[in-house]
Amino acid sequence: MLLSKVADMKNYTIAILSFLSFFLGNAQISFEEKAFDLGINITGNFSTQLGGVSFYDYDNDGWDDLTFASKENFPVRFFKNNSGTFVEETFNMTISGHSKQVLWVDYDNDGDNDLFVARLDAANKLYNNDGNFNFTDVSAIAGIPSTILFTYGASFGDYDNDGDLDLFLSNKDDNKVIPNQLYRNNGNGTFTDVSLIAGISNVGHLSFCSSFFDYDNDGFLDIYISNDRFANTNILYKNNGNGTFTDVSASSGAGVAANAMSTTIDDYNYDGFLDIYVTNTTEGNHLLKNNGDGTFTDIATSSGTIFNSIGWGANFFDADNDTDMDLYVCSMINDPNSGLLTSGFYECDTGNNYTIPTTAGFANDTFTSFSNAIGDVNNDGYQDFIVVNQAPENHALWRNTGGTNNWLKVKLNGVNSNKAGIGARIKATVNGQAMYRYVLCGEAFLGQNSATEIFGIGTETTIDMLEIFWPSGIQDTYTNLTANQLLTVTEGSTLSINEEITSTFNVYPNPASDYVTISTTVSEPYNVTIFDSLGKEVFTQKQQNNQARIDVSNISGGIFFLEIRTKTAKTVQKLVIK
Repeated sequence: MLLSKVADMKNYTIAILSFLSFFLGNAQISFEEKAFDLGINITGNFSTQLGGVSFYDYDNDGWDDLTFASKENFPVRFFKNNSGTFVEETFNMTISGHSKQVLWVDYDNDGDNDLFVARLDAANKLYNNDGNFNFTDVSAIAGIPSTILFTYGASFGDYDNDGDLDLFLSNKDDNKVIPNQLYRNNGNGTFTDVSLIAGISNVGHLSFCSSFFDYDNDGFLDIYISNDRFANTNILYKNNGNGTFTDVSASSGAGVAANAMSTTIDDYNYDGFLDIYVTNTTEGNHLLKNNGDGTFTDIATSSGTIFNSIGWGANFFDADNDTDMDLYVCSMINDPNSGLLTSGFYECDTGNNYTIPTTAGFANDTFTSFSNAIGDVNNDGYQDFIVVNQAPENHALWRNTGGTNNWLKVKLNGVNSNKAGIGARIKATVNGQAMYRYVLCGEAFLGQNSATEIFGIGTETTIDMLEIFWPSGIQDTYTNLTANQLLTVTEGSTLSINEEITSTFNVYPNPASDYVTISTTVSEPYNVTIFDSLGKEVFTQKQQNNQARIDVSNISGGIFFLEIRTKTAKTVQKLVIK
């Protein structure tokens, strides 16, 4: 009897270990600092001061390039990735002055990457790319002010869902006279300052940076801003869906008081709601867990991510491709004997608790560091990252040594939405576990991450389902994808040639409150399904009437997607329920 119980326990233990290894695989994390070896040599006076970095494939050749902000009379620097090593190149523009954030952005949706540069001591600049890397300064024509705004951060997002990327500027005027500014993209190469009518505060808040993100999953991009000094609490603007914003900083719990530096946005716990990580001084960082009801709870202490040093840039990413999200935090402390962390690489453990491993390769990470950004230097499917260090030190390029865990890389190509798919949510499901990524332009502290999102999937070899929820309302779905590949998704590409049947169905009223009516000339039966913004089915019904009345009175208000599917075709439309 005893031997039988021991045998049962042994079998049970083996089963549990097998289940865990299913996801964990070879989860040893190891990074090596390779900046000099790979061609990055920015030392001495050429270095930056609280400047930003972009780890973005600016020439669309499939390799993540590097762009560095600079200071004083030194120019912005461009390093092309040639199959895993970097070569500095110049273009027909010299951008000097104290640049802060450098963002590659296709603001005119023509398929090539234009450049926006935020500057502290001079006017901000927008350069148009003609497709052959001949750049034209279009700042004045586009409506970018020629005055000094003391801008640190810039971020782009489509707040009005018209398919064009709008611009938010985080201005850090020490006199707090010049406010932050929101510019609407007019779709014709120009921008209009809509700050006042949109409800953006008309006084300064010593803002470092901001990010567009949809914190309440209502289909409209909200704005989060990190502000310097405890008297200037962080700001969360809720998008009302009508071109205006409401300050919900206090009621949401996101308005933390800190020497706040970063706006790091990610769904670290995979619950379908985007969370916020804010770096701070020695009082401790903030991990604002999204409760899914419009509020946030600070769990930095309980999760182990409080840091208690002087933090700046921070990014979540899956370092070992074991499915969960790890975290790297920059520190401006360079003395390991100070008692404060000189950097913080946090590995995600069971239950989304975080610890700092001693064998990940960061023992000599003792630079004075500020911004960072993530990318994939050698296209091996493992996340690398760049860290901007204070002069006279070189910047640090931390290359992941990789492992045996599998992965999927996803890059978006918008059609109805903006070209880069900024604001899209990507959901990968593996063996019943959902993982999320979110596409931003301007994130963390003055950073720009790769346009390619990486999902680690452990030892699994197949992604059961990949879903892309585009800003336009279109949803693309793939099933049974093979691991270890780059998938470029063009918006609407999973719709077959017979699936565009929008003109044969009329859905009204929209917005709706109690019911919607579907009228059609189609004689065959059809299914009506309503999904929420996370892709969860909230209603389904089979119909064969030319006019069908659908009761939606029991569905909570928000943005939904109504799918009508016949035997051979389907259409998906955005539906607003009040």
